[in-house]
Amino acid sequence: MAAPLRRPAPLLDPRAHEALGRLDLRIVRRMEGLLHGEHLGLRQGPGSEPAEARRYLPGEDDVRHMDWAVTARTTVPHVRDQVADRELETWTLLDLSPSMDFGTAGCEKRDVAVGALAAVTVLTQKVGDRFGAYFLHRGRVRRWPARSGRSALTTLLATVAAAPRGDAPAGPARPAGRARLAEAVEELARSQTRRGLRVVVSDFLDTPPDGAEPPWERSMRRLTARHQVLAVEVLDPRELDVPDVGWAELSDPETGRAREVKITPRVRERYRAAARAQRDAVAAGLRRCGVPHLVLRTDRDWVVDMARFVVSQRTTAHRLARHTPARPR
Repeated sequence: MAAPLRRPAPLLDPRAHEALGRLDLRIVRRMEGLLHGEHLGLRQGPGSEPAEARRYLPGEDDVRHMDWAVTARTTVPHVRDQVADRELETWTLLDLSPSMDFGTAGCEKRDVAVGALAAVTVLTQKVGDRFGAYFLHRGRVRRWPARSGRSALTTLLATVAAAPRGDAPAGPARPAGRARLAEAVEELARSQTRRGLRVVVSDFLDTPPDGAEPPWERSMRRLTARHQVLAVEVLDPRELDVPDVGWAELSDPETGRAREVKITPRVRERYRAAARAQRDAVAAGLRRCGVPHLVLRTDRDWVVDMARFVVSQRTTAHRLARHTPARPR
């Protein structure tokens, strides 16, 4: 008999709302949407952000856009063009593979991942913005259409909460044709081309610890070529170290393989070394892609960690925004 579905812990309680309500995730990439919003667009048009000054054309330009400072310096009438404000479209890839249904602290990794999805939505939503999601679940990539508003977020979180947990296939090998993280990132990059924010939430456990290129790196590079990307890595303390408990049965949630292992000090040291190597490989791969890397853990307050990350990104976003020129019309 299937296990009853369990709702995740409260995602955005009043304390979380208070901590995140005063913050916003800065968007430095320019948008190319059709609707008016609050983010810089790629092209000139009606907006509030000044662009470059040019000579005034009588009968064509509005005198209300006159740049009096440049006019005074050059003694030639100049106007200041405006950059159109556009809406932001945020897509989140949420890894719901069996390895995310694991947790030995206050919650499971899936609960933290869903909390990150909700927090990113709260941090980025402004006038006209929309958010959608892709789910890597049971070997398939599923799409939730982009919408806006609080009711849409509630529906999205309820959809994730109702998704069945666990999907370990029977047998020693994973069936062919099942999508992995690399395929899910590739699907997100291929199907959603409008410039915006892309968030990948996963444990990245399929990253080899031997220094080889991660299987998802090429797809992540393609994603960052067009969008602003954020990677959220979710960890549990037992994935970094194991207790000295003697004989224990360890199982792989992705393949269903199980094996009895005697946990000795030597085994613990090798386990810790392999875990460190894998985490370093994830960080190095994301760094090569130019993707900001946020680590959330099941044994820590993920709201505080996310708030600290957002605050630390403000300086970087401000510096990038000053050096990002507007495209000419």
